[in-house]
Amino acid sequence: MSYQLYRNTTLGNMLQESLDELIQFGQITPQLAIKVLLQFDKSINNALATRVKSRLTFKAGKLNTYRFCDNVWTFMLNDVEFREVQEVAKVDKLKIVACDGKGANDENVSTKR
Repeated sequence: MSYQLYRNTTLGNMLQESLDELIQFGQITPQLAIKVLLQFDKSINNALATRVKSRLTFKAGKLNTYRFCDNVWTFMLNDVEFREVQEVAKVDKLKIVACDGKGANDENVSTKR
């Protein structure tokens, strides 16, 4: 099972828009578009789990809310500072969605400001 978290990224949204256009012009079937999206889900999850080596740390001024439902953690943080070696970035609000990757053989974290 691959999570569909990354469909809401710029890349995922553009893929969905392109597939919608291809369906609209009769160049692919809706079933093929679904297969493409499922392959995208698997590929992006695998690539992030195996190819991304950089690490960063973050510190939040406040944990606003947290929830655990259906093996998915959701955290809402305020006043968050990210650090990677010498670089620092700050955001006012951050949403983290973390899914249990044991069954999918990968771990996923998606963030939204």
